Amino acid sequence: MNFILHMNTAIITVISVLYMYQMVYIGIVFIGELVQKYRRKKHAGEPVKQHRFAALISARNESNVIGQLLDTINSQNYPSELLDAIVIADNCTDNTAQVARDHGAIVYERFNTEEVGKGYALNYAFQHIAEDMGDSYYDAYVIIDADNLLDENYFAEMNRTFSKGHRIMTSYRNSKNFGSNWISAGYSLWFMREAKFLNNARMMLGTSCAVSGTGFLVASEVIRERGGWNYHLLTEDIEFTVDTVIRGENIGYCSGAMLYDEQPTTFEQSWTQRMRWAKGFYQIVAKYGSRLSGGIFTKHRIKKFASYDLTMTVMPAMLVTIAILVCDLVILLMAAFGSTYMPHLLQSMLESLLFWIAGYYSSLFFMGAVTMITEHKKIRNCPIWKRVLYTFTFPLFQLTYLPIAVAALFRKVEWKPIRHEVAKSLDEVR
Repeated sequence: MNFILHMNTAIITVISVLYMYQMVYIGIVFIGELVQKYRRKKHAGEPVKQHRFAALISARNESNVIGQLLDTINSQNYPSELLDAIVIADNCTDNTAQVARDHGAIVYERFNTEEVGKGYALNYAFQHIAEDMGDSYYDAYVIIDADNLLDENYFAEMNRTFSKGHRIMTSYRNSKNFGSNWISAGYSLWFMREAKFLNNARMMLGTSCAVSGTGFLVASEVIRERGGWNYHLLTEDIEFTVDTVIRGENIGYCSGAMLYDEQPTTFEQSWTQRMRWAKGFYQIVAKYGSRLSGGIFTKHRIKKFASYDLTMTVMPAMLVTIAILVCDLVILLMAAFGSTYMPHLLQSMLESLLFWIAGYYSSLFFMGAVTMITEHKKIRNCPIWKRVLYTFTFPLFQLTYLPIAVAALFRKVEWKPIRHEVAKSLDEVR
């Protein structure tokens, strides 16, 4: 009756091999940053063309926090005449629009209860910008969430990377409330790891990075080529990333551009948000899976690896879920043929489960610990003892994805706004 344990061992081994390249990324980052440090010194002081940007912010009942974001945009070390803040007050029932206007933003108010979601709001803004200013007035748009705060050099750094020819790029996602509890810390560590050891490594290798919800730039010519923003799945950011890679274009990364994002602090909020993410990933696999994975077999080396990397990014929850469901199905079928084997089946199931959890926990603990150590200077308002504790709870937070991934397979999921309440200035979070 040990075949269940052997089967799960085989599954874990295969998955570990498939994701081993992400461990290699860590070494690439350490080596690559030494090279980057030398290059920065070599090219310091070289003139950089300054581009015209629009900070595009979709906001739904965000009057508590949007003022602080706009303050950080107004305080950028970048020419104010080349930077506009544009807020889409999307189905708001509060005074978000007025607060945004009071802080100097251009505001478009949108009321549409049928087409709900950030993707529709962005497309609405692009249409109005084209009508009011022309679709080439801005060189690029930077998509930012209403609860974010921007480092004062954010746009200067984004402009520097944009000037090197990247039409689409993402930035470093830090946290406003890392130390609130184990849930906010779990999110924060994941996004910091994504910036430091995924997108950073991808940029160094010349392959494609991935857009993650907020803090990403899109050149206006990309919007023109694609006829607006036509991404409306539950995870429109990953949908945009997948479509970009399928088209053969790389997404860049700007490590010097940092934003601070508010993370959920209750499990109810976290469940709702991650349920949408999990369902959105399934939608993406259904709509783009064959074309994305097909890119793995192209002759173009960079696109081949980018397709593989992104396939691994959108597939993990589904792979783990299917593996667990298959094991459970086998157990139930064998139990149906005779209760004599039940004790042995239960023992095999328990051994298999413990083996899987131990392996998963260890790998996630390693990722969390490396991120916590290397990025400790970027973590504020969180004492040392909490950082140590949250390194151990990080794998537990990630393990809670398992029931969410299972539930998302069967439940209907709709986009729901997450209420943001961390109304702090930039000085208070760093």
